[in-house]
Amino acid sequence: MSKSLPTRSENYSEWYNELVKRADLAENSAVRGCMVIKPYGYSIWEKMQRALDDMFKETGHSNAYFPLFIPKSYLSKEASHVEGFAKECAVVTHYRLKNDPNGKGVIVDPDAKLEEELIVRPTSETVIWSTYKNWIQSYRDLPLLINQWANVVRWEMRTRLFLRTAEFLWQEGHTAHSTAQEAIAESEQMLEVYATFAEEWMAMPVVKGIKTANERFAGAENTYCIEALMQDGKALQAGTSHFLGQNFATAFDVKFQDKDGKLEYVWGTSWGVSTRLMGALIMAHSDDAGLVLPPKLAPIQVVIVPIYKNDEQLQQISQKVDEITKALKKLGISVKYDSNDAYKPGYKFAEYELKGVPVRLAIGSRDLENGTIEVARRDTKTKETVSLEGIETHIQALLDNIQESIYNKALAFRDENTFRVDTFEEFNQVLDSKGGFILAHWDGTSETEEKIKEETKATIRCIPLDQKEEAGTCIYSGKPSTGRVVFARAY
Repeated sequence: MSKSLPTRSENYSEWYNELVKRADLAENSAVRGCMVIKPYGYSIWEKMQRALDDMFKETGHSNAYFPLFIPKSYLSKEASHVEGFAKECAVVTHYRLKNDPNGKGVIVDPDAKLEEELIVRPTSETVIWSTYKNWIQSYRDLPLLINQWANVVRWEMRTRLFLRTAEFLWQEGHTAHSTAQEAIAESEQMLEVYATFAEEWMAMPVVKGIKTANERFAGAENTYCIEALMQDGKALQAGTSHFLGQNFATAFDVKFQDKDGKLEYVWGTSWGVSTRLMGALIMAHSDDAGLVLPPKLAPIQVVIVPIYKNDEQLQQISQKVDEITKALKKLGISVKYDSNDAYKPGYKFAEYELKGVPVRLAIGSRDLENGTIEVARRDTKTKETVSLEGIETHIQALLDNIQESIYNKALAFRDENTFRVDTFEEFNQVLDSKGGFILAHWDGTSETEEKIKEETKATIRCIPLDQKEEAGTCIYSGKPSTGRVVFARAY
């Protein structure tokens, strides 16, 4: 199966689309623009959820759930917010169907028009802040640290599985604080949580930064982000954390009484990541043979394939595999023993390679006699024959090594594809020939940013948090600049 995949060099987009489908991650649904996440793909998302949810709870957050439907009037209360989402909203206008009098199924009942239209959740700031007004009265109620796991709908004309769909899964944190400093610290803390998850779990290096005013979340004072580089040289925004100031508190009249008895508006944040991380995981690591999954997120970390000629050999092998499986599971390692006789070992090897299983073990009768087993790692496609004695600790160390190796490979790729340029001519040359992250001087104006985007389709991905002060000249306008920002074409 993996041999028939398109190659990345021939057609990166087709390679991605086919890999998502053939690795059983997701498929297009009967509803235009939406996807079906299949069990294997969803199990990866579940691992992401578990890891992130633990990190949220360690930082003091609790989960809740808010309505899918938002009254249209709520979105009208924060002007920049509604402007940012107006073109993406799905609108519910009626509450009932009825049988078609002509006998052609059902139709919308014209007498069932809603007094106020409902918006299918594109993001939950408005409905959550309307609720917070009832939850917050005093400084004793703060900080309020809430997260929800949910789905959202944003109409998309051009869709791609995981990367851009009309409906997608995500988490969204929404917090309220008594001071601006505390809210900013919260925004920065959650950015660090996302960066830690991306690098330590996804094995994907990221650049932490701040969005420009043009790229900022609608309704935010500041947007922090993590940006990752995919293998085709395009950037992907992997997570955002927003300092909302008092914008939503003012819009929804969310006040608290401080210790001196004075009424003040609270300060807010919101932050989120989505199933877009699945797309990032695929594009950051996978190869022409299929998925390459970091062990921490692999649904199956180890697969064991028996090599046998008859039922007697299979029985002997299975007894030994049972011991190995139990030992690995005690160490918290997920294992699959594939003794299905409907497929030959070669087919199974190709299938598990396609699905990105980090470690494959193969064992036959001769291995049993010699006390050995064949160990193959997915990331480097190398094989070795090792002793069965202590195999569980060997595998545990190997999985750690694979996790680190995948990260280091992605980091080396990013470093090799990060370029410093000083002229617009050089900028265009690098952008068209290599892509990648381009570090260049910018004069800080939205006008220049827009012109560069119009002419090159490259955007400022972020102003790096670790940006060093460096006097220079804007590559486009020639005006003074105090530091380099990260440009790239992006998903």
